[in-house]
Amino acid sequence: MKIQGKMFLWLSFFILIMAVVYGVWSKEPVGTTALFLAFGLSVMIGYYLAFTAKRVDEMAQDNLEADVADEAGELGFFSPHSWQPLSLAIGGAFAFMGVVFGWWLMYFSAPLILIGLWGWVYEYYRGENQNQ
Repeated sequence: MKIQGKMFLWLSFFILIMAVVYGVWSKEPVGTTALFLAFGLSVMIGYYLAFTAKRVDEMAQDNLEADVADEAGELGFFSPHSWQPLSLAIGGAFAFMGVVFGWWLMYFSAPLILIGLWGWVYEYYRGENQNQ
């Protein structure tokens, strides 16, 4: 976590320099404000990571002599055969196209999104995969 904290703090320093240069050069308030807000967000994340790194054990990325396998382990359970993300993606694509072509397309996208979300949440409550 120390490395990530330092990276975000260096990134915030870079964003601050770019915000000042952009603000002086362009005299455009919206982009300058956005860059200063990005600077603030980077400082907050970097400070949090640096602050938390003092309170947790050293991770493999903080050790210069660590191997790649030192952080290896199980990442979680991922469903290998789920069709629900496809339904969500199609529904989301229709929803975003509804913004472009007309809000009436939301009537078709909302059921697809709800069916995909419902199926994804309750995928392992019934059927052959109930006990996984």
